[in-house]
Amino acid sequence: QLQFVESGGGLVQPGGSLRLSCVASGFTLDYNIIGWFRQAPGKEREAVSCISGNFGIMYYAESVKGRFTISRDPAKNTVYLQTNNLEPEDTAVYYCAATGPQYSRVKAPACAVSPEFRYWGQGTQVTVSS
Repeated sequence: QLQFVESGGGLVQPGGSLRLSCVASGFTLDYNIIGWFRQAPGKEREAVSCISGNFGIMYYAESVKGRFTISRDPAKNTVYLQTNNLEPEDTAVYYCAATGPQYSRVKAPACAVSPEFRYWGQGTQVTVSS
């Protein structure tokens, strides 16, 4: 059974940091595009960052560039999102999702909310507040 488990969320003050983890079970992440997405109350879900074992880091949203870093640990079948200098606007439920194996960079889907991202976790809440 394919499953994602996100963790690492919590309540943090502005300027603080959290490291979010996304552990996959039931399949290997190696050839997948893995994305971190977030959804704030009353807003649409948006892509934050994406990474692929064979394409590398693919995308950062403009709003998180320089503050967030995506990485992966193949040995642990895990993708991380290090979030630094958090702002109240970063408050959201953060989800990880995967596309399934992708072998062609040209044909690979964009880092965006789409049916191409077939496997989703349940999310972890990040709240940035003083």
